[in-house]
Amino acid sequence: MQKLINLINRAKSRFDLTDPDSQKSLYALTEKLLALGDLDEKQLLRNNDYPLEFRIALHLRRSRLYALEIKRSVKVAVVFAMWGEHHRLRPKSGKNPNGEDTLRTKVDQLNWNANGTGIDWHLYLVDDGCPYGSGKVAESIIQTLEDSDRVRLMYLDQAAPAQAGPLRNLQSADDSKKGGSIILGAHQAILDGAEVVIYTDADNSVHLGQIGILLWPYIKENMKVVLGNRKDPLSVLVKQESRWGIGIKLLRHMQRMVGASIFSTGIKDSQAAFKLYSASILKHVISDPAVFDFSFDSDWIAAIIHRKEPFSKVPFAFVDSFAESASIVQGPMTTWETLLLGLVKAVRHRDLPHNENMARVLEEEIKSSADLDILINHLPPQLESVEDALLGNEEIMSPEDVREWIKLRKQEEKEGVSKTNPLSG
Repeated sequence: MQKLINLINRAKSRFDLTDPDSQKSLYALTEKLLALGDLDEKQLLRNNDYPLEFRIALHLRRSRLYALEIKRSVKVAVVFAMWGEHHRLRPKSGKNPNGEDTLRTKVDQLNWNANGTGIDWHLYLVDDGCPYGSGKVAESIIQTLEDSDRVRLMYLDQAAPAQAGPLRNLQSADDSKKGGSIILGAHQAILDGAEVVIYTDADNSVHLGQIGILLWPYIKENMKVVLGNRKDPLSVLVKQESRWGIGIKLLRHMQRMVGASIFSTGIKDSQAAFKLYSASILKHVISDPAVFDFSFDSDWIAAIIHRKEPFSKVPFAFVDSFAESASIVQGPMTTWETLLLGLVKAVRHRDLPHNENMARVLEEEIKSSADLDILINHLPPQLESVEDALLGNEEIMSPEDVREWIKLRKQEEKEGVSKTNPLSG
């Protein structure tokens, strides 16, 4: 017990995604926790007052223990898309303050988790038509890797348009926002014989030393779909939600009305970039995609719900890589516009029950991200005191109520009037 207390007291309260020493310190702490033997990890993770590094290390410890139980060979493909990743791919420096050395870091993380296990990992990275040359930067890094044979670089603009296959309806890389590249990488991984496909983000927000957490339900419980859940009480979530205004509550209300078939299953974190799909299921999911943008997560989940495929949700550690985020470069409301309208396409395409009235309001009233910009800093009176769990209930605020609120905000914006409720500041 005293050894554990000492480790807690010495653990760091911050974790810097750009600092190699932070990665080394985390590994060292995890190895010390592994050496302690049995721990009540759930009880320890419930204590949010423990240092951040300690809580992340608990997830890595759990993942490593799970991985060591995997004796048979399992070919694991890890896929991520790249757009505007030219800075994060490179190491941190005076001229590159947000560098995370992401590719080398991911390779190190996968090797750490797989060492001495049956995990046969392969990494697929796909340039999503990046105008800043992310693919070329990655190409130069791959040439320096000892495990370069495990890393495959692809370019979406060389694969689209396609005459057949999952990308047959994607006209060009310019029409993709992440989803097209993830689909391409997953499709190639399946062709290469991957047994499972995990997708993540290009940054270091998800430590890939945690893949054992996703593999455990697949190997031990035969779960063919495993979804990372940052909203789980046992998860570690460091995310700058404050960049959104109070109107985010309205956006989530609309999202949950349209995606009722998804959110009613208990899924709280549809966009987490840490999910596992067995190849046997995924080849059907991506055979006819509804979207090729950021909302592909929801489309894939809609597909498994339509197939009545069981799934598992697992907690994990996530530290937001904020400075170079695509949602910052492109604008957060651009991302939300894509997510909401993509969700409409997904539930219709997958023939899931949904609130069609709300879907029509979105299509008819949200013509661009600018329409969300005028909503994000204002909160309808109907939602002021509503708990998050009740969002999506049309009895609280109906689609027509939402339409009227949007029209009101548009009119006030047009007139330059600031008629807001007290919460809008």
